[in-house]
Amino acid sequence: MAPPRVSVIIIVFNGETYLAEAIDSVLGQTFTDFELLIVDDGSTDASREISAAYVEAHPGRVRLLRHPEGANRGMSATRNLGLAHAQGDLVAFLDADDVWVPGKLADQVAILEREPSAGMVYGRALIWHDWRPDAVEQDFVYDLGVEPDQIYRPPHLFHLQLKNVYQTPTSSGSLLRKSLVDEVGGFEAAFKGMFEDQVFYAKALLAAPTYVADAVWFKYRQHPTSATATSAAAGADDRARLRYLTWLSRYLANRRADPEAQRAVRRTIADLRLSRAKGFARRVLRKVRR
Repeated sequence: MAPPRVSVIIIVFNGETYLAEAIDSVLGQTFTDFELLIVDDGSTDASREISAAYVEAHPGRVRLLRHPEGANRGMSATRNLGLAHAQGDLVAFLDADDVWVPGKLADQVAILEREPSAGMVYGRALIWHDWRPDAVEQDFVYDLGVEPDQIYRPPHLFHLQLKNVYQTPTSSGSLLRKSLVDEVGGFEAAFKGMFEDQVFYAKALLAAPTYVADAVWFKYRQHPTSATATSAAAGADDRARLRYLTWLSRYLANRRADPEAQRAVRRTIADLRLSRAKGFARRVLRKVRR
């Protein structure tokens, strides 16, 4: 039996609330030549039972993976476990609280077939508030920062990602060639939470041309228990980004990467540190004036 064309990887940690909806959005794809690997990262809720029910209902198509002894090892190590078992020559990720639109895989596979030089394709994410009946904020999409529906060679999109204001590749919104994933070494296990995806996609954007599409292929659910919302509420975003940028600077230096890319990262680190220092000074001044 031939291996599937696409390996879809969903990682989950205590995601029982939204997991079934994510899985259903994969099984509802118009493109059907895929396998679904659900990788549990030591959940203590009903995530494993929900996943196991889908495995039983879809034998041969859906598989459930766990770390040895059901350990919790973080997002990067959990994605890498899925990659180690992936059989497809194309790889897609879906976060357990997000949802794909039905034509996501069909559209993206067709693009990579049409554009053999592209190692990856991504489009827009719908920033999704409307899933809640009482939502106050409106759904929206971010600016791509480039003209869509064309290929960009490295390092153009890498520099765009550094700005941290545009829509760049996301785990739920991209499709990659497995050869590219293997070339860049997958995800960095030291990044267990925030910016684990940006670490990976920075490497990918430097390694291969990428096709940027104008399409909206997934809904990025906004809720207060997401990793992004939790980090923002704790005021940890800048610290996490600084850690990511510091890692990236070392990564580029060790590989003797494009000097301009190295300078751009160092400038971004300096700007972020200056911004944090100014923010700290403003907070101290407000306290003094009280």
